[in-house]
Amino acid sequence: MNTPPDEDARRTLRGTVDRIVFHNEENCWTVLRLKLQSLADPVTVVGELPSPQPGAALSVTGVWVNDPRFGRQFKMESFENLLPADIDGIKHYLGSGLIKGVGSGMAKRIVDKFGRDAFRVLDEEPELLRQIKGISARKLEGIKAAWAEHRGIRDLIMFLQPHGISAAYAVRIFKEYGAGALDVVKENPYRLAMDIRGIGFVTADSIAMKLGFDPAGVLRAEAGLLYLLRKLGDEGHVFFPLEELVHKCSDELRVETQTVRTALRALAEGQRVVIDELSEDLGRPYFGVYLTRYYHYEKNIALYLRRILNSPKSVHFPDPEVLLAGVLSSLPLELADEQIKAARAALSDKLLVITGGPGTGKTTVINAIIKLYEKRGAKVLLAAPTGRAARRMAEATDKDAKTIHRLLEYSPREDGFARNENHPLACGLLVIDEASMLDTMLTSHLAKALPLGSTLVLAGDVNQLPSVGPGNVLGDIMKSGTAKIVRLTEIFRQAAESDIIVNAHLINHGEVPPLRGNSGASSDFYFIRRDDPVEAANLIIELVRERIPNKFRFHPVDDIQVLSPMHKGATGVEELNSRLQAALNSREQRITRGTRSFFLGDKVMQTRNNYDKDVFNGDIGRIRLINEEDRELVVRYEDRNVLYSYEELDEISMAYAVSVHKSQGSEYPAVVIPVLTEHYMLLQRNLLYTGVTRGKRLVVLVGSPRAMHMAVGNNRTTRRYSWLDRRLGAESGNGL
Repeated sequence: MNTPPDEDARRTLRGTVDRIVFHNEENCWTVLRLKLQSLADPVTVVGELPSPQPGAALSVTGVWVNDPRFGRQFKMESFENLLPADIDGIKHYLGSGLIKGVGSGMAKRIVDKFGRDAFRVLDEEPELLRQIKGISARKLEGIKAAWAEHRGIRDLIMFLQPHGISAAYAVRIFKEYGAGALDVVKENPYRLAMDIRGIGFVTADSIAMKLGFDPAGVLRAEAGLLYLLRKLGDEGHVFFPLEELVHKCSDELRVETQTVRTALRALAEGQRVVIDELSEDLGRPYFGVYLTRYYHYEKNIALYLRRILNSPKSVHFPDPEVLLAGVLSSLPLELADEQIKAARAALSDKLLVITGGPGTGKTTVINAIIKLYEKRGAKVLLAAPTGRAARRMAEATDKDAKTIHRLLEYSPREDGFARNENHPLACGLLVIDEASMLDTMLTSHLAKALPLGSTLVLAGDVNQLPSVGPGNVLGDIMKSGTAKIVRLTEIFRQAAESDIIVNAHLINHGEVPPLRGNSGASSDFYFIRRDDPVEAANLIIELVRERIPNKFRFHPVDDIQVLSPMHKGATGVEELNSRLQAALNSREQRITRGTRSFFLGDKVMQTRNNYDKDVFNGDIGRIRLINEEDRELVVRYEDRNVLYSYEELDEISMAYAVSVHKSQGSEYPAVVIPVLTEHYMLLQRNLLYTGVTRGKRLVVLVGSPRAMHMAVGNNRTTRRYSWLDRRLGAESGNGL
């Protein structure tokens, strides 16, 4: 019978590659036809395989699957390249194009000369190849290098496969370490976690344990410390207190504290971390441990901002009050006293922070300041941390506004910024909107690129959540005493007509807004009581799918955004996304990667900045095209389509529901937010305030009054370890 066995059990097939149907060099995804001795026709094999070549002998382990589009296939989970033993097989293998510089003719001459000994010659005595006609000394070096790379990648893959590290990662590891990659991994597998993006400490630790590494050893402690510091960075910390870090690492790895201290010294000597003496305020030295780059980021912010503060303004205002009066009289709206104070400060101060909640007129002030500088012929630049915030800024000012990365001319190829202290921006005024989103890394590069005579205006709402990245830059600058600070508190009449804005300010002031289901026929703010998380989740699905679209004519996918404080639980981001996807998208065409499936029409979010694609962390779009054969999809973001290959799918996530943190800098026509006691770990005033202020025309809260009182009453923000305010506030040359 000329069909593959009809069974789902894991099995191993051995055969010869008949044809390569598809191969992606980046992620090694391959579709090939494998000729088995037991079957007349080749079978289709799919999986990750580097440099597949027709004629190669292959052993593949996996399972048979029925693909709805392509039929019966063998899904490869692991493989082994088998070197052919017969003369024809060796000749075909060497001439397949696998070895650069060796074609079919050269392969025939090699096999004619060395026969079955050809592979041993390539491995042990490659100089003998000089006996072959057409192989010069230069060509020999190329053949040796190509064979060494082929052997190196093959051996590395064979070593890493049992540890769950894919062929694509093996190729990336080989490119990082070169021909000695396998030796590097065997000598210190923890380097994988330190050097290779995407391979974490847990994977490296598993390899190390199987290789017999000491679980209480210094190498493990070094990798564990770096892993912890990166994890703490994800929580917002720029540094972490030394003693706390030592004990935390000791507890999590079950390693002696003295071993951790030894590892920490080794990391400091290797310049992977910096141990900085920060203060003696407590009567004893206080040390902080930084990942090296974050130590330099923090110091650079302080250094360059102080240089700007100590330099004269490049834009002069000979008669500032006359200019101010003239600009104010030209504006369509009359400015309040606080707004005038901010505009006046922009004429005299080098570093100005304008902070205020929704409806307090930050945009009006920014427009006034822009006019003041343009009246003096100054170059004005506008920017924001994200693409969404930059687009909103451009719409509000009718001026060009860029992301900070675009402003600083980030190059993905160089992984750096063209604008810096040696090639600064050309401007007299730089205005940054949504400044609460500034993290330590981005602010460091921004500060380096500012011309000394420029004025920097930071506009934002300091009461919102701090940046996703490490640091609390806006708050630290305000605490440092180095910036002129203007707080806008007056809510203007039109804004005061919105229950969203009024209730947001109540929350910010520690007052629980009215918790009623309908605060009026024209209300834009609702609270619906549900104490049970499952019942709350059921209601959220109903609200998004039916009730809000029917009552307010909002599109359930494009206009309504669910924001959750947490990722886990019945009303967490993950569960709500799964349920909303099922409720709102009945399409069948999909791409699956790991445990995640993306369906045609799904609402997705970009989760990291990708400057090649011109999409940024937090951008939301819809999947408009799925190519199952090439395993790629197209996402529509506002006015453009963006193509994602299979290996890039980890850059997007489902976005029917997103975390409140991920919503920063965005506005949505309608938002639905669960507020329940199961979120008690994250029931904080600034989180609730941030979520509510994301809604432009409708906010619906679903939850319990008790949880609302807990959130509004909890103004204890989670501490982020940063020393920026101290470095900025120090005298010049002291603490820097």
